[in-house]
Amino acid sequence: MSTGPFLYDEGPEQLHTGTPRRSGKLLVLVFGATAVVAVLMAVLLPLVKGSPDDQAREVTGVFLAALDKGDTETAHGLLCEDERARLAPEDVGAEYLAGDGIGRVVSVEEADGRPSREVDVEWPGGEHARFVVVNSDGPHICGVD
Repeated sequence: MSTGPFLYDEGPEQLHTGTPRRSGKLLVLVFGATAVVAVLMAVLLPLVKGSPDDQAREVTGVFLAALDKGDTETAHGLLCEDERARLAPEDVGAEYLAGDGIGRVVSVEEADGRPSREVDVEWPGGEHARFVVVNSDGPHICGVD
């Protein structure tokens, strides 16, 4: 330490002499943008994923095409958990196919009082079946009438 004479008698001046002010604009902007993005995601999600009827129609079409090509692993993967536990991949065709050739989705209806869809399928020979499609973690086929 030096004890000699100093250039100035006073100590150094404070660098910031005014009172600090905080602007809440950035915080309001961040929260506002987050809210806008959340609302847009909720509104646009059905446009991206499709309506429940469209999803049921699509998963049934993929299921039928996989069975028609003999891809039982893909068809088995499109079943809900209970059906996958009940059926082996090689048994899916015998359980779900009602006719020869590739089935065609005829109509999709909302099931009475349940969060599922009933998909009517028709085969070239005139046979009909009704698949039950449940949308839990994506649409899955959960039975046939």
